[in-house]
Amino acid sequence: MKILLSEIMLKRKLSTRQVAIMTGLSRSAIQKLMKESSNPTMDTMEKLAAGLKVNIESLYESDYK
Repeated sequence: MKILLSEIMLKRKLSTRQVAIMTGLSRSAIQKLMKESSNPTMDTMEKLAAGLKVNIESLYESDYK
């Protein structure tokens, strides 16, 4: 599963600070997700989706969608 956070941020021209404020997640958590060095929980995915105003499904790429 690939997290598409970097692509969404690039498309919307958002910084890690802006995403952190929008989602309530820390900047370090956002950076880890961007580097795909962590496996986010569903709670984290829900916070990202709510903050970015997207469906959870648009946050990741998977063969099993």
